[in-house]
Parts: sequence; C-alpha cells; structure tokens
Amino acid sequence: MFANVSVGIDISGGSLRYHDSQVATLEGVNMHIPAQRWTCILGRSGCGKSSLLRYLAGLLGGKVTWSGELMIEPACDLNHQVAYMAQQDLLMPWLSVLDNVMLSTQFGDRASADQQEKALALLDKVGLAEHAKALPQQLSGGMRQRVALVRTLLQDKPVVLMDEPFSALDAVTRYRLQNLACELLADKTVVLITHDPQEALRLAHQLYIMRGQPASAESLCLPSSSTPRTFDPECALLQQTIIDRLEQDYA
Repeated sequence: MFANVSVGIDISGGSLRYHDSQVATLEGVNMHIPAQRWTCILGRSGCGKSSLLRYLAGLLGGKVTWSGELMIEPACDLNHQVAYMAQQDLLMPWLSVLDNVMLSTQFGDRASADQQEKALALLDKVGLAEHAKALPQQLSGGMRQRVALVRTLLQDKPVVLMDEPFSALDAVTRYRLQNLACELLADKTVVLITHDPQEALRLAHQLYIMRGQPASAESLCLPSSSTPRTFDPECALLQQTIIDRLEQDYA
C-alpha cells in the first residue's frame, strides 16, 4: 500500500530499556528522519545504535520497554513498511542468487513471473545478471552484498534500515556500493548505522552521533552539497569533529 509513498519518522524523548537490564540503553532520544533522505547514525560500539534500528524494524518485540513518541508520517504500521539489511548478507547457501533475491516472495502467493523479471532486471542493474544461477559461495564479498541489496530493493518498502552493510568490504568495493546504494535507494527513507565517519559524511542528509550512557542523539550540521559527496576539505574537517566527539565518549 505504501510502497510508492514517502514515509518520514520523528522520535521525541525516546527511551529504550531491555527487560533483562535495570539500566536504559537509550534515553531522551530526539531524531528527525526525513522522507526519501538518508539519515546516518554514528556512535561507539555498544551505545545502542543497532538497538534503535532493530526496534524500528520491529525485531525487539517482547524484549524491551519503549517510552516516548514515535511518529510516522503518513500514519501507518511501520513494521509493514520496512526492509532491513544487516551487516551480514544472510544469503542461504543452498539457494541460487536469483532464489535468494526472491526469498521474500516465496511465502504466500506473491511469487510471480513479474517478480522474477523485476529481480533479474535489478541483478542486471548491479552487474550480476550473469550470476543469477550461481550459489553464494561462488561470489566475492562485494558481490554477495550486492545480492543482499537487490533482495532489499525487491521488497519495495518505503523505509530501508541498514546496519553496517558495507563494513566488512575493502575500501574500493565499499565506495562503489555506497554509490550504487545511493542511486538505487534515492526514493526511499534510509537509516544507515555505520562506524565510518567518512561513509556517513558521503551519504547522509541527516547525521546523528549517539553519545552517553544511556545514549542520546546529537545532530551534526552537514554540507549542502548533493550525495554521494566527494570528500573535500570541509568533509575532512567534519570527520575530525566527529572523531573528536566519539573519542570523548570512549573516554
């Protein structure tokens, strides 16, 4: 229903605590996630970035207590509007590239010739059409992540949540996949978790640094240039600002 509709998210005073902990993971989080834009979230390991993403994806049901406002525009059940791309590609080793891409269509009556045609067109767009019948173990790491990206795109959800999907790749492959994702997800609301300040600065329209314990979100002003940005002196200066703030949080 909402696949072609822009979905924005606003969090006001958000707090999250796991039921098996006496201490909140997140507290007083205020965050604006604009529709059809990339919002990148940085922070030290264990600060709660992935917990926030997994909560938005509906993956923490029964495990946490949430308080604060979570506003979706237009009003809808966010769980049904989200595609989630994890750090691992999570490809099924016994399925071909094409079958992995179409995995989400195999349940119910969703699979169709049209879906297969769309999947093949997307694989062609990422340069993998000739590998449609290959198994995951026959692919490089970068190729596997492209398959995972196509699988995410085929779900055609307005919100895409990405948890460090490029972190295990070499620098050049990561750079190319950033550009590809920026192009293919141009009409989506994207939330990207990353540990890489340079990646965040290249891709973000909105950037938050999660700091403190419990963690809250600090917004950082970004250059007005279009994404993916070329790394210039202004970006280099902002990268150092981010590193300084993250270092303070580690201290």
